[in-house]
Amino acid sequence: MTLTGVRVHPQGLCESTDVGQGTRVWAFAHVLPGARVGRDCNICDGAFVEDGAVLGDRVTVKNGTLVFSGVTCEDEVFLGPNVLFTNDMRPRAAIKRSGDELLRTTVRRGASLGAGVVVVCGIEIGESAFAGAGAVVTRDVPAHAFVAGNPARVKGWVCACGERLGDDLVCPDCGTKHERAGAGLRAL
Repeated sequence: MTLTGVRVHPQGLCESTDVGQGTRVWAFAHVLPGARVGRDCNICDGAFVEDGAVLGDRVTVKNGTLVFSGVTCEDEVFLGPNVLFTNDMRPRAAIKRSGDELLRTTVRRGASLGAGVVVVCGIEIGESAFAGAGAVVTRDVPAHAFVAGNPARVKGWVCACGERLGDDLVCPDCGTKHERAGAGLRAL
């Protein structure tokens, strides 16, 4: 199948017909039919995007990352190498769960998940949040939170540009000011 404006490496496999222009699918990556992939995404070597997964525009899916059914990544999400999403809290080999039985996970716009992050299903990762390498995310992550560890815990705050914020909640890199909003932050 040929998708207009989509680059699929000769050793890549893109079976979805719902892939936006400018997206690149690299060697040994596999995008199943029924996956929705936005514009200008980069799906790197060995990544897997299952049917029912949704990737927004300008999403980066690094090598070896597994995005299963029920996972939605909004625009400009970064998924580092070997990120793993789950979608079933009670997996059994003899029981095939689908649709409403799978727990949904949402990664909000601009969030970044570092290398080797594991995301347990049924949670939301807030806008511009950052999960450090190797984190095991077991519960919701507030907007702009920096989380790390197993289980992941809030260790501080980050700007949309990725820079850690100090106590004054002003980005030392781009100067953006932030304020508390619910459990997280919002940029002013």
